[in-house]
Amino acid sequence: MAKLFFEDTDDEIDLPDGAPIAEACEEAGVPFACTEGVCGTCVIEVTEGMDNLSEFSQAEADFLGDLNCERLACQCKIQGGRVKVKF
Repeated sequence: MAKLFFEDTDDEIDLPDGAPIAEACEEAGVPFACTEGVCGTCVIEVTEGMDNLSEFSQAEADFLGDLNCERLACQCKIQGGRVKVKF
């Protein structure tokens, strides 16, 4: 079981390994619009556990350019462990 922690709200959510994080992020208050990785509304900053997320998607590479600490919540899956984000 993976854990997704939101710095903005101090909420921590348990998710199955390999689960998308979009729904949990939306419930925590991350804004969403297109959910296809095109608009960039759901950009989150990963402050801990980046290696516990899925590989960057092509949509993220196209939108974000510099693949550093930001991710598109609509494109990520949590692989396991703990991931800490802020939005």
